Amino acid sequence: MTNPPTRVDGRTARSERTRNAIIDAHLQLIGEGDMRPTADRVAKLAGVSLRALWSHFADMEALMAASGQRVLEQRDASYRPIPADLPLADRIEAFCHQRARLLEEIGPAARASALKEPFSAGLQRYRKLHTSRVRDELTSTFPAEIGSDEELLNALTAASLWPTWATWRDAMGLPVESARAALARMVTALINPAGASATR
Repeated sequence: MTNPPTRVDGRTARSERTRNAIIDAHLQLIGEGDMRPTADRVAKLAGVSLRALWSHFADMEALMAASGQRVLEQRDASYRPIPADLPLADRIEAFCHQRARLLEEIGPAARASALKEPFSAGLQRYRKLHTSRVRDELTSTFPAEIGSDEELLNALTAASLWPTWATWRDAMGLPVESARAALARMVTALINPAGASATR
């Protein structure tokens, strides 16, 4: 009576390992610069057959969505709350350093997602989740400064999201430190205009 559940559990564990290996391979290829990895390349890197890949994912959009979920989970695990009772300048510095780190971590997946997001409801959902996470970061880090000012929150959110970071890093070719400094300048100017003027 106890053997069948053991076999089912083992089968389930193997299936989960295969699924994770496929997602890992997909994200590895993207991280190496392959923005549109094919199912064949993913399966070969994962060490599985194409049949196994398609048994876990209906199509490449489903795999991309699963990879998006993994990136979101990794981002959440990597995030560290910033105490709201720190001096404002220290909070801005900590926030911008953390945003730069998180944005660099999700960069490869964000670039790949941008190619397919207009056609994928799943990827659009993950973009909204990332946006929601950033808004939560801002309101928990700068509660007194933002208060109920929705316009300020909207402006800070836009400054802190991937498209702005991609403009600095990709379109303008800025190194990470220069992009981080630009983010800090924007955040400071929005939250504390007098402080931004004093640094000029």
